[in-house]
Amino acid sequence: MIILGIETSCDETGVAVYDAKRGLLAHKLYSQVTLHAEFGGVVPELASRDHVRKLLPLVKEVMGEARVELQDLAAIVYTAGPGLVGALLVGAAFANALSFVLKIPAIAVNHMEAHLLAPFLEPDPPDFPFLALLVSGGHTQLIEATAFGKYQILGETLDDAVGEAFDKVAKILKLPYPGGPELAKLAKKGNPKRFCFPRPMVNRKGLNFSFSGLKTFALNCFREFGDDDQTRADIAYAFQDAATDSLVIKCRRAIEQTNLTQIVVAGGVSANETLRQKLDHMGKEESLKVYYPRLEFCTDNGAMIAYAGWRYFVAGKKGSDMEIKVYPRWEM
Repeated sequence: MIILGIETSCDETGVAVYDAKRGLLAHKLYSQVTLHAEFGGVVPELASRDHVRKLLPLVKEVMGEARVELQDLAAIVYTAGPGLVGALLVGAAFANALSFVLKIPAIAVNHMEAHLLAPFLEPDPPDFPFLALLVSGGHTQLIEATAFGKYQILGETLDDAVGEAFDKVAKILKLPYPGGPELAKLAKKGNPKRFCFPRPMVNRKGLNFSFSGLKTFALNCFREFGDDDQTRADIAYAFQDAATDSLVIKCRRAIEQTNLTQIVVAGGVSANETLRQKLDHMGKEESLKVYYPRLEFCTDNGAMIAYAGWRYFVAGKKGSDMEIKVYPRWEM
């Protein structure tokens, strides 16, 4: 049973081939970072057009590397949301057209659910149930995952997602796009004792997050103390320290509430080294096991889409009825 996975939700074109018996056979990712860098962020129309240019060559390349022919495919799975509507339509149209020709299912996958399942691609995967922390440019959520397809959102951001906040503060600090990884790099040069930023909402009941005030605090700090290299590094350190502390505090609270013993951390921000160190430390203190995807599967990729689609195919999902639908906003 061989699955072709397609990811075109935003600014990365991802393709992967997954085999039920042999696992992940091949995957490729094309990033549009250079294309959007001069604009300081993703331009939706340019993203859509670049997916059109890159998708078919990537599919051919990945299938060649996996030594798989079209007739070997059991299903095609694609990201149907959440994401940029134009970018999503490229993958959806391609998948449905190919499924029509091959007479096999085209299965829509929720992008965030695929992130949640990404650690299952690792040699030592988690088991259900577990607590999931999904942290990306568009989402910050704590989810109780009781079984495949059964998820309850325990808490989420009330404003900016944590990845979005990283990018906005990076822009304040005049860092190049994409800002999140650049801020994390700059923070390593920061003085830990110079600034202490607030930890938003940690003194309130519940598991929701807020990061817009933290972003404003960074802006005010930048305006007051100037933009020399050391000050920018000190602000980067203080912001990252506060943002990651907020995530860890709420994770600890969620574990106390659910009595779960496993944590899955996924999404682009799960690659953040400081966040991983703090969560690993918490795991040791609380006797918890913490799971992450490998770094290349933290950001958007076709491998997680292929795996999630395989799970749905095995569960009996039949796929689309040739009506192409995408969901820019799609809760799990």
